[in-house]
Amino acid sequence: METSDTNIKTPEVSHVVEHLFRHEAGKMVAILTGIFGLDHLTLAEDVVQESLARALQTWPFYGVPDNPSAWIMRTSRNLALDVVRREKVFREKEPEIIRLIEGDTRDTEFSEQEIADDRLRMMFVCCHPAIPSEAQVALALKTLGGFSPREIGSAFLTSEAAVAKRLTRAKQKIREAKVPFEIPAGPQLAQRLDGVLQSLYLLFNEGYKASSGDKLVREDVCAEAIRLAGLLAQHPAGNQPKTHALLALMLLNAARIPARLDNEGNLLRLQEQDRSQWHQPMIAQGMLHFAKSAAGNEITEYHLQAGISACHCTAKNYAATDWRQILALYDRLTEFDDSPVVALNRAVALAEVQGPQAGIEAVQTIKNLSSLESYHLLHAVLGEFEFRLNHAPAAATHFQKALELAEIKSEQAFLSKRLQACEQNREKSSYAVPKQPARSSYP
Repeated sequence: METSDTNIKTPEVSHVVEHLFRHEAGKMVAILTGIFGLDHLTLAEDVVQESLARALQTWPFYGVPDNPSAWIMRTSRNLALDVVRREKVFREKEPEIIRLIEGDTRDTEFSEQEIADDRLRMMFVCCHPAIPSEAQVALALKTLGGFSPREIGSAFLTSEAAVAKRLTRAKQKIREAKVPFEIPAGPQLAQRLDGVLQSLYLLFNEGYKASSGDKLVREDVCAEAIRLAGLLAQHPAGNQPKTHALLALMLLNAARIPARLDNEGNLLRLQEQDRSQWHQPMIAQGMLHFAKSAAGNEITEYHLQAGISACHCTAKNYAATDWRQILALYDRLTEFDDSPVVALNRAVALAEVQGPQAGIEAVQTIKNLSSLESYHLLHAVLGEFEFRLNHAPAAATHFQKALELAEIKSEQAFLSKRLQACEQNREKSSYAVPKQPARSSYP
């Protein structure tokens, strides 16, 4: 194994392995599942997990390899070969499996086309109709994105235990239904494409606004979601307007990532961001896919969300933002998705058009509002509304609740500053009122 000249500290190794886990685990699981068969999906996951564990054990002593991706893939392949030679269940197919894993030589790497095809197949496998709908996205996020049950639970606003049960049921259904490892055609394609798109959407969201950990933004996760959506858009099975709409949404949002945090990693609100840092080539690419999404007569929630993001990206500055158009798009979006989170986002847009009191009233009318009680952004948004109304004590109460629920350090720092602003306003007879509230999904 080729290594770097100097040893590397364990925390840095952990960071490298986590990065590889996001980028390489899904590739290897898809490849090995295609070789072993879907009956052995768990085995493929275990082999890849073991290769990453070995990286954590050996790299701190020997250094990170010059090509860590190749090291992970080669180690996973060799571990898979060991399993094949050891397990009786593979005895009849052993020569064929070994040939597929090894290729012509021990150093042969899988081609990019092979990897792309296997990952697309895995996307559609995860969204097979035999798998319960609530488990499809969870399985895709776990298998393709390397997300833990806790991270998936945060995305669904549900518990880690509930997600673990969903994953178990999903794998059981795959075995029982003998789901083929293939991209469907005909009527089956449309049915399963929606699940694939939702999985990619949630994968991107977890990167754009992480549910836990030290970093608010996980750019590698966003990039992986964009890459997978790009593969899907290029394939005849996925080259549809709604796929381009989702890809446009991802690109337009990702283009603004460089300006979302300051130099110390602290959150910046939309009006505080330096728009010169927005990635213009990515915005142009997003607008291109947005134009492609206009083909046909179907409008999806991805079209509407991409339209909202396009409003932000095309505004020359914060004051020029077309909030009335954004509110109209949210009004239409609630017809597709009446979830409390979408309603909370709409309340923020409404407050920009009609004022913070209208925003508070909109929040109070959200259906199933109680489901957001443990959602820190609900309290952060209400805190901003109250602050704009010069109700510093009420604002402080909401910010304190949001701070107690927030898990990301940058969000905690942001909320602490908002609390300090409330305290300063209490000590003064006049208030320094900000121009706009924090959005329910931070910009």
